[in-house]
Amino acid sequence: MKTRYYHLPRLTGVDALRLDEREVPAPRPREVLVRMRAWSLNYRDLMIASDAYGRVLKPDVVPLSDGAGEVVDAGSEVTRWREGDRVAGIFMPGWLSGPPAARKTAGALGGPADGVLAEYVLFDEEALVAAPAHLNFAETATLPCAAVTAWHAVAVTGGLAPGQSVLTLGSGGVSLFALQFAALGGARVLATSSDDAKLERLRSLGATDGVNYARTPDWGRLVAEATGGGVDHVVEVGGAGTLPQSLEAVRVGGRISLIGVLARGGGADPSSVLLKGVTLQGMFVGSREMFEQMNRAIEHHRLRPVVDRAFPFAEAPAAYWYFAGRGHFGKVVITDE
Repeated sequence: MKTRYYHLPRLTGVDALRLDEREVPAPRPREVLVRMRAWSLNYRDLMIASDAYGRVLKPDVVPLSDGAGEVVDAGSEVTRWREGDRVAGIFMPGWLSGPPAARKTAGALGGPADGVLAEYVLFDEEALVAAPAHLNFAETATLPCAAVTAWHAVAVTGGLAPGQSVLTLGSGGVSLFALQFAALGGARVLATSSDDAKLERLRSLGATDGVNYARTPDWGRLVAEATGGGVDHVVEVGGAGTLPQSLEAVRVGGRISLIGVLARGGGADPSSVLLKGVTLQGMFVGSREMFEQMNRAIEHHRLRPVVDRAFPFAEAPAAYWYFAGRGHFGKVVITDE
């Protein structure tokens, strides 16, 4: 039987994305065949399509790391799953638990390894997690990269505790998940945006303070003043363009989780890190163990991801273009409907 999938014969931008057909793959003894029902986009996917990711990719790679679906077939040795189970793939199939290591983080889906933007995808049985029972496929598809990254930053390494102060930047997927997780944990969450309407939506999700960085370019100082010396933790998704302000916003002895590279800039003076004794740590998604821990919290609190807009599978390039416009609030998804 033939099935549809997308691939990137060239890495020249979104226009290189091609829809094609192939045979439905058959699972080997320890593999699971998943009928994909939804997918979600991350900024990384735009970088990969434009050959701006900075890593060697599989030629003619199938894109996207994030998707959810249902098990339709399993190999003879599979014990973890059965037909009909609702599942999501993990971002790095080799990172099941423990700290990161080169052998665990190699082979991330969507580049360098083939990703999930296909109607049927094979997974090793160990490389899947159960979907939270109250979420639909589109919501579940938002979790593997952005949500796990935010959970890793806020809950695993960030020392989330009631009364902690956390700063999130903007209204993309990682930032919204970080806001939601921090608010659930009893933290005071400060959020930035260049749009007052988005700031109101951020407050509705649990932010207690909002800062319009378009009107206040030195927002780091404002955040530090508002918190009496700086926040405990900054979830930094901008990179070089926003890191100097994040260093201004964080308290002495605080933490900055460096996640994204969305904002261009000249970089930060490392003396700020030294003088404040700041912990500056890069975050590269997380393990299956973190994903499962996060899903238990999501189920317990009945948390729902924020989905901005959904596109049908046949219009995946339009989803890419919409996402590239950066006007979204939350996650942009693709569905099989």
